[in-house]
Amino acid sequence: MRGATHAKWAACAVVVALAATGCGGGDSGGGSGASGIVSSSWGDPQNPLEPANTNEVQGGKVLDMLFRGLKRYDPKTGEAKDMLAEKIETTDSTTFNITVKDGWTFSDGEKVTAKSFVDAWNYGANLKNNQKNAYFFGYIEGYDKTHPDKGEPSAETLSGLKVTGERTFTVKLNQKFSTWPDTLGYNAFAPLPKAFFDNHAAWLSKPVGNGPYTVNSYTKGSKLEMRKWEGYPGPDKAQNGGVDLKVYTDNNTAYTDLTAGNLDLVDDVPASQLKNVKADLGDRYINTPAGIIQTLAFPYYDEAWNTPGAAKVRKGLSMAINRAQITDTIFQKTRTPATDWTSPVLGADGGYKAGLCGDACTYDPAGAKKLVEEGGGIPGGQVKISYNADTGSHKEWVDAICNSVNNALGNDKACVGNPVGTFADFRNQITQNKMSGPFRAGWQMDYPLIQNFLQPLYYTNASSNDGKWTNAEFDKLVNEANAESDKAKAVELFQKAEEVLRDQMGAIPLWYQNGSAGYSTRVSHVALNPFSVPVYNEIKVS
Repeated sequence: MRGATHAKWAACAVVVALAATGCGGGDSGGGSGASGIVSSSWGDPQNPLEPANTNEVQGGKVLDMLFRGLKRYDPKTGEAKDMLAEKIETTDSTTFNITVKDGWTFSDGEKVTAKSFVDAWNYGANLKNNQKNAYFFGYIEGYDKTHPDKGEPSAETLSGLKVTGERTFTVKLNQKFSTWPDTLGYNAFAPLPKAFFDNHAAWLSKPVGNGPYTVNSYTKGSKLEMRKWEGYPGPDKAQNGGVDLKVYTDNNTAYTDLTAGNLDLVDDVPASQLKNVKADLGDRYINTPAGIIQTLAFPYYDEAWNTPGAAKVRKGLSMAINRAQITDTIFQKTRTPATDWTSPVLGADGGYKAGLCGDACTYDPAGAKKLVEEGGGIPGGQVKISYNADTGSHKEWVDAICNSVNNALGNDKACVGNPVGTFADFRNQITQNKMSGPFRAGWQMDYPLIQNFLQPLYYTNASSNDGKWTNAEFDKLVNEANAESDKAKAVELFQKAEEVLRDQMGAIPLWYQNGSAGYSTRVSHVALNPFSVPVYNEIKVS
């Protein structure tokens, strides 16, 4: 999804935020059938809801309702299927000819054309617009001109994008990428209407898309109201009247509201409630494998974590973590100890390789202590694991990791948790390179390819490489894998790159995560897709 070009995108985000707007029409609750409103827990996104500027889960949930792109990932299998793409053709895996389906419009009535995609992608790729997902366009020819490593852009648009007709355009990549069309279901590639460019601030206050829902209102810190778009032309129309995404800073509170009948859906059951969830919800509890891995990232911009001996310290810390005990006791087996850096949902053919991490992910207190000592000890004498305290039950597992590390190292002060109040604040500290120790770095796949678990997170200057890890051999192997048209050979090269990551312990893999959710008796047809996001449009209100 992110290109192989070395792209150093600007970390400064667009500062215009979604403004609170009038409620307009629509009830925020009640109703039934196709007009009923679903209430769901949510967290405020870090950035405005621009497709190329949202690379985290909370904002992604909204974009999944608001936009449809050339491809859409099947909510059951994750397979990339045509949505607005009538056809995508290539003879050389470098130049792609794309035809957009007729009959699609944005919710403001504007027709979706080839230009809607080309303009959106050019905007996302331009360094001046500081879009966090700019790296998605790095494979397209001319990206080095619109998004240079240093200095100002020398071009406003990507030379590899050409509109050839109202519904046709060509894309020329800067290297072969045989599976590139499979990346086009990600929201960064969504089309944008003219209103986005004509009055950007107004659009940000109430985004207009082409998906099954429209934005009715948003009050930051409180609620985002999505409402069914009656004129939606797609095959996946909303089966409810809308979704109220209610902001919670504690998912235990959200769970309490669910069990009390004040909320319809919680898509992250708190760890502290897992012992009770079956008794509370019965068949209304969902626990299903998802393309999610939890890791600990390190701040390589801090020299203390970037010394020759630090790799041994990181490996020692990994071996000090009793993953099996934590996943059993804290998560009630809704997590599985990680033995590589991908996800079992990929399958062996897709790149998952059980045991690739080897001894480095095996609990060994004596070996852990020995490696930490050989590496020169923990930088500063204490590991502080940062995490956001508002969602995800992170305190419980971070405390459990620190207890495991402290016991292994024989030092009850070797590791402590470092809570950050909100997800937005946590992400801002990360993107501003303010971390001084390891931090929570879970990854939810954008599409089911091994490339998506490796390149965005660990390739030099990749957009989600929050710790700034860099390794020339890793980059070289990723480039070779992307250019390989034979899938089996490409997977083998990606796994070799993963071995480089393992040898340096660029990040510590913790566990693979199941998607978990609970819902009320008021709703039915509730499911999570392979990305662990609720399939909101299929939910019915009784």
